[in-house]
Amino acid sequence: MSGTVLHRKSGLVFISGQTAADEDGITAQTERVLQKVDERLAAAGTDKSHILQAQIWLKDIERDFKAMNGVWVQWVDQDNKPARATTEAPMANGKILVEIMVVASAKETP
Repeated sequence: MSGTVLHRKSGLVFISGQTAADEDGITAQTERVLQKVDERLAAAGTDKSHILQAQIWLKDIERDFKAMNGVWVQWVDQDNKPARATTEAPMANGKILVEIMVVASAKETP
């Protein structure tokens, strides 16, 4: 599995699902996951203002959606909000509360 894929022909950057099982609580996990997304986007030569789509999975959507969404709203580029889907899903590791995957465009087209 690749953590980041840059499709040079289309100029799209695919960031695999990021998690943070080493953090306690949905707020801390969401903050760490978004930090990891920022780091992967930067390594691919782009940033969150170029995110086109985000997929978010929550272990317990009823309990954690509001807190996760609060962190997301503070983090997302307010002038370039991506399309987003959020759903509940069982996680591969019981400590994981949130997983986020994004697709972004490169800053410069190939």
